[in-house]
Amino acid sequence: MTDLVAVDIGGTHARFVIASVGADGTISLGEPETLHTKDHASFQTAWEDFRERQGGTLPPRAALSVAGPVGGEVIRFTNNPWIIRPSLMQSKLGVDQFTIVNDFAAVAHAVARAPDDQFLHITGPDRPLASEGTISLIGPGTGLGVAHLWRAGSEYRVTATEGGHIDFAPLDSIEDAILARLRKSHNRVSIERVVSGPAIGPIRQTLAAMEGRPVTEEDDVTLWTRGMEDRDSLAAAAVDRFCLSLGSVAGDIALAQGGFGGVVIAGGLGYRLREHLPRSGFAERFRAKGRFSELMADIPVKLIVHPQPGLFGAAAAFAKQHLETVS
Repeated sequence: MTDLVAVDIGGTHARFVIASVGADGTISLGEPETLHTKDHASFQTAWEDFRERQGGTLPPRAALSVAGPVGGEVIRFTNNPWIIRPSLMQSKLGVDQFTIVNDFAAVAHAVARAPDDQFLHITGPDRPLASEGTISLIGPGTGLGVAHLWRAGSEYRVTATEGGHIDFAPLDSIEDAILARLRKSHNRVSIERVVSGPAIGPIRQTLAAMEGRPVTEEDDVTLWTRGMEDRDSLAAAAVDRFCLSLGSVAGDIALAQGGFGGVVIAGGLGYRLREHLPRSGFAERFRAKGRFSELMADIPVKLIVHPQPGLFGAAAAFAKQHLETVS
């Protein structure tokens, strides 16, 4: 049994946990601790806080999932002021081994290792993700994460991408109108502008304009809540429209990556939509790829429901890099 500290660092929160990797590769997590990034001057002070909460000692191994690019001598976060210098991990934190991966790459590692019961079936044939071939991942949240993994039995490889920044392609007159509205603010409209949490506002504003209805400014969380609870007809219509676009984009990503072994929806927003997606127009849009409709209909689409995919995936990434018998 190998113990390590797994950390999932975002813009607002840093989640810490003691993870264990068994000789057979089984990964288990203890009880996570969630710290607010604004309450700590640096990652080191947050680490020290967690260490005190654990009685003053931690395993000399760490696995970090970070929201942002992970290359170079200095790692900077997308939405918080912390920095990490990998070359100082040992002297600053007292770790002998460590792994640092992009947050969505960590999710891909989680998908590779999570058992079948951690996935909710959305559409396509109701069978497990393929054990051989490519699996595509897409995760709507504050932005849009895109990655893929290739696996052959117990072996797998993860590739993080910037697929959320490919061009948005409207498929009907409503999406034409959404694109036109977004073009007023952005010279180039990527799929992330339409398939992410903040997109709910522009989508709702577009629908309101089409009906000549005034709309008040609302924050994203309020709009999502009112839309999914059907307490605001325009917000509910925007949620439905979002699901259509998500289906189109997920299908495009699968075609581009060759993700015929399955597609996984991840991310906090994806999880919130777990009851809405199966009864929305997601499935029809996912399959609607012209000559490839039959191929698309044979791809299982799942939603990962693991409660801590970032922490689980960070531990999996560590195991893959450092524990050669666990690959």
